[in-house]
Amino acid sequence: MAGSLPNRCLLCHQSLNSTEAGFCHVCLHSGLYHSPICLGCGKSMQLELEYCGECQKHQPRKVIAPCSYHQGFGPWIAAIKYQGQFAALPILCHALVERLSLLEQQGLITLPQAIVPVPLHANRLRQRGFNQAWLIAHELSQRLQLPLVDQGLTRRQDTRPQAGLNGVQRRRNLQDAFELNVDFAYQRIALVDDVVTTGTTVAEIARLFEARYVHVQIWCLARAEAPGLLEITDL
Repeated sequence: MAGSLPNRCLLCHQSLNSTEAGFCHVCLHSGLYHSPICLGCGKSMQLELEYCGECQKHQPRKVIAPCSYHQGFGPWIAAIKYQGQFAALPILCHALVERLSLLEQQGLITLPQAIVPVPLHANRLRQRGFNQAWLIAHELSQRLQLPLVDQGLTRRQDTRPQAGLNGVQRRRNLQDAFELNVDFAYQRIALVDDVVTTGTTVAEIARLFEARYVHVQIWCLARAEAPGLLEITDL
């Protein structure tokens, strides 16, 4: 019988040891955030605070991710959604859990009571065969022992993909696209998606929950922040 293929790093293709999966330690470490990140806009900061100076003025929703989409893991996160390749999903979920634990220890976040995945329209779900946000939320639910709530929030419009649209087009595209049609038993939730770019999708959903006085955090595998933010330091 032929032996199994060696377990190799998705980035550098070096063989992984028995304690590694998906990415080797070097590649994983190099792709994760190395400095404090503003939970509002994603800007690099000198001190571990909730928000940069600009975001402190209006304190936007907190977006929590372990890494930048542009710093190495982007192609593998895209492969989850568009190619159904899930090799990177568990290790990036683990990195997100570690990031959450660190922020909680520092008093910068409070863990939610439940996890809610961004839903797909039924047509898109049939075409793709899976909802990547649900898969990520399920993994996080198992690791954090938090309930996964995937009923009640629906995507009632089969909108065009957000990729390639500017901010105005994204907002118009998602106007009234979601519906929250059940009473909700939780006061704090984490809304989960694979990537947050402009935040239009999660903002549209968050407003539905906030209208019912439910506090919303945003969790994702990576943040596609605006160009240049990681090179700027700000107290």
